[in-house]
Amino acid sequence: MPVVYLNSYGDEGEEVLEALEGLGGPKCHLVVIRDLNWNHDLVPWDHEGLRPKDPAFTGGADDYLSLLINTIVPEAEKIIGSDFPYRALAGYSLAGLFAIYAGFKTAAFERLAAASGSLWFKGFSEYVETHELMGPPKAIYFSLGDLESKTANPCLSTVEEKTKSIYETIKGRGIKTTFILNEGNHFRDGALRMAKGIKWILEA
Repeated sequence: MPVVYLNSYGDEGEEVLEALEGLGGPKCHLVVIRDLNWNHDLVPWDHEGLRPKDPAFTGGADDYLSLLINTIVPEAEKIIGSDFPYRALAGYSLAGLFAIYAGFKTAAFERLAAASGSLWFKGFSEYVETHELMGPPKAIYFSLGDLESKTANPCLSTVEEKTKSIYETIKGRGIKTTFILNEGNHFRDGALRMAKGIKWILEA
């Protein structure tokens, strides 16, 4: 069975696994990593807070990716064993941003899934246009809620436009990809949306 690494904000790992089983998705080893510094570990560079009183984002993704590849993955695979066809990386929100960013920094993950990914992040769509994916990945999944861009926040309001732009760039490079628009805002059906993304990359 493939191994799917899922960076998680809270305790939704079991919900994602149950949703994946409910969708009839392929079996996999799901490795859930949590207790992350969400606004640091998962973002590629510094970025101001979304609102005046919000803390800034501090780009720690490169350091966390090194920890993931050099420490977390080997420890997990001591338990899982080495008899698996490939690794995948998945995430929701900022963890979705991280999953796509990781594809430009390492070939360790063959498939990537960003569910409601924070692809509004300033400079990221330009980064995708000017950098090459490592590997490259066999399949990349993108999804959003149809209300996520319906906001007065100048950063968040760009999320659909930028996600579609990134999707088109990836598609133009001949990589198998899809973009799914779900009903609802950023916080609706998070575990189900993530499970849909994992199912798609496992079947791609």
